[in-house]
Amino acid sequence: MAVVGSLLAALYFAVGIVGLAVLGTGAWPIVALLLLTFPVLQYKFGTWMATRKAEEMPNEGGYAEIHRMTESLARDMGIPKPRLMVMSMGVPNAYATGRKGDGVVVVSEELIRLLRRDELEGVIAHELAHIKNRDVLMMTVGSSIGMMVGWAVYFVYVFVGEDNPGGFLVGWALSIVAQMLVTVLVMAISRYREYVADDDARRHIGGGDPLARALEKISSGSEGRDSAVDDATAALCIFNSERGLLASAFATHPPTEKRIERLRS
Repeated sequence: MAVVGSLLAALYFAVGIVGLAVLGTGAWPIVALLLLTFPVLQYKFGTWMATRKAEEMPNEGGYAEIHRMTESLARDMGIPKPRLMVMSMGVPNAYATGRKGDGVVVVSEELIRLLRRDELEGVIAHELAHIKNRDVLMMTVGSSIGMMVGWAVYFVYVFVGEDNPGGFLVGWALSIVAQMLVTVLVMAISRYREYVADDDARRHIGGGDPLARALEKISSGSEGRDSAVDDATAALCIFNSERGLLASAFATHPPTEKRIERLRS
């Protein structure tokens, strides 16, 4: 975490230096404004995208127990109770977005029907841990840095490099490569934060077995079914299956089997 975080911070400052080199030192207010506002705008837009198809979870009937469970866990974790929303995702899943004081937990109808109470409590605790640890905010900043690095590489090649007719195509290709390399670093952080959220959930529900059982059911319950969640939101979900060597490098989550093993160790 320290190494990857330091690399991302260095890249963030490097983008600012490139911006000043391209636009001139007199443009430092514009460069500073872009560096500060772009992650905020991406965070706001991402939160809207993640919750636009979800509905407020009513505090009545079978949902009342989920509200009580969430309120108790939030109190134990020392954070305000987040908004609860429900959505039909096509698969059993859940995700959190936002930050402390402005968090949202979205639970799929399929998940509520599938899990027992203690298993659902483990999933809610996992999502609350993400909000408490500001994981969504951190991943948004990391994603923003990746996009900024891609732009910086493009502008350096096109405006500072050799003058040739196809320069913009080469610059575009190099920018994609640079953004992919930064994305690998960001995804490494994402996988680590999943383990941290699992561990936090285990401590607050008194053991790892309920969450381990929930992950097993979610994994088997998602097989052969199409998810209605888009790729960007899927990165926030408690379960996101990626397979293959290349997919593993860009995976937002560690292998479910390893998570279950750690929860039961």
